[in-house]
Amino acid sequence: MRLVINKIVLLLCIFSAMIGLAFLGWILLTLFLKGLSSMHFDLFINDLINGGLRNLIVGQLVLAGLASLVGVPLGLVAGIYIREYGLGRYADTIRNLSDIMVSAPSIVIGAFVYAIVVVPSGGTSGFAGSIALAIMMIPIVINTTDSMLSLVPKELREAGMALGASKYKVIIDIVIKAAKVGIMTGILLAFARIVGETAPLLFTSETSNYFNLDLTKSFPSLTVSIYDLANEPLQKSRDLAWAASFILTVMVLIINLTGRFLTRKKG
Repeated sequence: MRLVINKIVLLLCIFSAMIGLAFLGWILLTLFLKGLSSMHFDLFINDLINGGLRNLIVGQLVLAGLASLVGVPLGLVAGIYIREYGLGRYADTIRNLSDIMVSAPSIVIGAFVYAIVVVPSGGTSGFAGSIALAIMMIPIVINTTDSMLSLVPKELREAGMALGASKYKVIIDIVIKAAKVGIMTGILLAFARIVGETAPLLFTSETSNYFNLDLTKSFPSLTVSIYDLANEPLQKSRDLAWAASFILTVMVLIINLTGRFLTRKKG
C-alpha cells in the first residue's frame, strides 16, 4: 500500500512540476519571440525620448550598482558578525530579522523609503531608489554570508588559532577565503534580484525619458519604464516594453548563470 501511495504522490509531483515548467516555457517563449522581434540597434544608442532604451539600461545598472556599494559591505559585515562573533540572543535576533526582511514584500520596502526619504526630501530621486534596493539586498547578503561561513569546518579556525593568528586574521585569511565562492555567488544572486525590481522604484525613483545621472532627481529605470510603456495605447510603446523586458531577462539570466557556474566550479 505504501508503495502505491508513494508512486501516486511521485506522479502528482512530476505532473505539478510539468505544469509549472509548461507555464514558464510559455512565458519565456512569448517574451523571446515578441522581444526579439522588437529588437534593433537603435535601442542601445538612443534614449527613451527618441525611441531607444540607452538611458533606461544605464539608469537601472547605476541604481543597482549604488545599492550594491551599500548593501554588500553591510551585509558581509553583519553576516560575519552573527556567525563569528555573535553570541546567543543577539545573533539570533539579527538572523531572525534578516529572515523576515528577505521575505518582506518589495512594495512595502518602497513605501517605507517613500515615507522616510522621498517625502522629507520633497520628491523622488535616484538616491531614494538606491536606498530601497540596498535595503532589499542587505538581508540576502547576510543570510548567504552566514550560511557559507557555517559550512567552513571548525578545524580550520582552530588550526589558525593554534598557529598564533588572531581571530580577525583567521576570519579574513582562512574562513572567508574558504567560503569566498559561495559568498560571491550569493552576492551575484542578490544583485540579480534587485536589478529586476519594479515596485520599490515606483515610489522612490520613478523614471525619466532622458539620459540623466543626477541622483537628486527622478532617475531613469528600465523596470518602471516597462510598466509605463506596457500600459500605453501605442503599439510602438508596447514594442519598446517587450524589447526592454527581453533585455532585462537576458541580464538577469546571465547573472544567475554566472552564480551557478561559480557554485559548480567550487564543487
